[in-house]
Amino acid sequence: MPKLKRSRVWLYFTAKDINPAACNKCLKVIMCKRGNTSNLMKHMASHGVFLKAEKCTTFDNLQQDITPSTSTAGVVPVLGVSNIQEPEEESPAPSPASVAEMITDDADGSSTRSSLDTPFTLAKKATMTKEKVDEIHRAVTKFIVKDLHPFSTVESPSFRGMSTALNPRYQPPSRDDLSNTLVPVWYCMEKSNLIQNLAQVNKVAITCDGWTSIAQDHFLTVTVHYIYKGKMKQNVLSTEAVYESQTGPVVAKEISSVVEQFHLGGKIIAASVDNACNMDVALKKLDFLKVGCFAHTLNLATQKVYDIPAVSSWCAKIHSVVVWLKRSSLSKTVLREKQRILNLPEHNVILDVKTCWNSLFLMVERFMEQFDAIQAAALDLWLRKPMEKDKLERFTHTDLMKAEEFIKCMQVLYTSTMCVSSDKSPTCSQIIPILAKLEAHFRRCDEDSVFTSSIKGKVWGSLQKRYQDENLQKFLKEATMMDPRFKGRLGGEAATDIWDRLEKAAVANATAAVAQPLTEDPKAHSEVDDADMDKPEKYLSKVQKSPLEKLFEDEDRELQQAASQAGRVPSITEQVQKELQIYKRLPGITSGQDPVAWWWSKRDTLPNLSALSEKYLCVPASSTPSERVFSCAGHAISQERCRIAPEKANMIIFLQKNC
Repeated sequence: MPKLKRSRVWLYFTAKDINPAACNKCLKVIMCKRGNTSNLMKHMASHGVFLKAEKCTTFDNLQQDITPSTSTAGVVPVLGVSNIQEPEEESPAPSPASVAEMITDDADGSSTRSSLDTPFTLAKKATMTKEKVDEIHRAVTKFIVKDLHPFSTVESPSFRGMSTALNPRYQPPSRDDLSNTLVPVWYCMEKSNLIQNLAQVNKVAITCDGWTSIAQDHFLTVTVHYIYKGKMKQNVLSTEAVYESQTGPVVAKEISSVVEQFHLGGKIIAASVDNACNMDVALKKLDFLKVGCFAHTLNLATQKVYDIPAVSSWCAKIHSVVVWLKRSSLSKTVLREKQRILNLPEHNVILDVKTCWNSLFLMVERFMEQFDAIQAAALDLWLRKPMEKDKLERFTHTDLMKAEEFIKCMQVLYTSTMCVSSDKSPTCSQIIPILAKLEAHFRRCDEDSVFTSSIKGKVWGSLQKRYQDENLQKFLKEATMMDPRFKGRLGGEAATDIWDRLEKAAVANATAAVAQPLTEDPKAHSEVDDADMDKPEKYLSKVQKSPLEKLFEDEDRELQQAASQAGRVPSITEQVQKELQIYKRLPGITSGQDPVAWWWSKRDTLPNLSALSEKYLCVPASSTPSERVFSCAGHAISQERCRIAPEKANMIIFLQKNC
């Protein structure tokens, strides 16, 4: 007689033979020797089903209480949480003898000793309340996840010893409980809360980028950006491992899957991605407006200076000296000594890396800052005299002048990159004003040297080819106008056309937001009742006027028209036009002020434009939020924990960045 399968995992699998079983979702065959279900549960975790965590209630107190609305599209069932509360059974009144034997738990989980101690009450004192255990479990899980500690930390002797010293009655969770129960439950709870929060937002933007871990797993990260109650918000949606070639259609399918998980269909205004061709194809397939990463665009323009032979040979001299200083074991000590003597900042030299944004500018800037210390260190007897010292000695005054010109010319690109990489203020509206400033800065003039003129030509020649798409140009100009910091930067006929498009967009946005009117009773509009029509004398008496009314009939008609005009509710178009006139007359704000907070303060005066501003100001100008996620992912999937499962890495990154 075959053994009865009691595990709930068999609801998702079909037994093929004695050992293998096929997944009902992906049809993959998984080995389960002698009915062992460990491999089956691990496979279901890759589908987001965590069977061990279903009955865990440790994180139930983190569930958000949001007022239910008519729409339930943004609500998903939470693992281990029931929406139906069972009625509590009434317990019988305790007897006086039992009350005397009751033990009172303190706030810290300890118990006060009663005068009537028995072996049973003493045993009860040795246990902790469930609420206290859950509270400590949450603290331990947060400690492991937020600080990116390995799961094995909870089983290390030092951690167990610390736990015993803090509370001898507390038993820390095992590595298996932490990995397969506590972390998945916390992840499902926070994911559900995020979906509920996003359900209250109508307009969002996303960023997307790919990354390869040290374990050679490729991950695709998607972040979401939106405005809620006058504040910029951003969250990490997913950092999932992908195992297919990252062509455009495949990337589009992966992004679409994430969008469906968080119910963002129809809400995405634009997507900020790098300039890779597969991203371009993917966004066209998804019909999303593509905003090319402005920081990446600036870096590509910077890399063009390597194509200039004079600049390339000049940079090679600095590069070789920096490499020599970094390879020498005593160079740091000698350089620190020279910096103290010359009263210079104790900074290390920087080596340029082509894939690292602004690294060439930072290398030259730091080299010039520490040039005196580097020159003094090269003459020190503690360091050997290799060939690089001769290169430093041949670094002439002309080369120093070129370095100063280079820093002066490229400083604006570094500052622009820092501006659009901010995650606390709107950045999409900055692209057009920054490009205008860069055009003026890189315009060649007669006073420029050949060295500077060649750099300006290369950099601006690359930048002027970007952002030429007509739809993107319109969106960026509209975003600039909706930013009170830059609304006066665009003028002429182009500004008139932009204001017209903004008016149409505001009207469409307000019309879509207007609630459906209530159904009215058609009988209420009847001017004359049927019963009154049968009484001609009564009907005629209503239209008869007194001699005084006949005399001042024209004046009364003018008064009635004026009253109706004053009491008439203006149409949406008229409201928007009036708001635009008010917005144009309002003074702009400085670049250091927050435009999102400014619009939030004007939500009563300019309600339609304030709602429209969220469409433009939520879009980031660069994909740096995804890059910041990769920095966290590099610590989560480090050399010491490179065997962590990709789905567990996704949970850790999600919790670490969002909680």
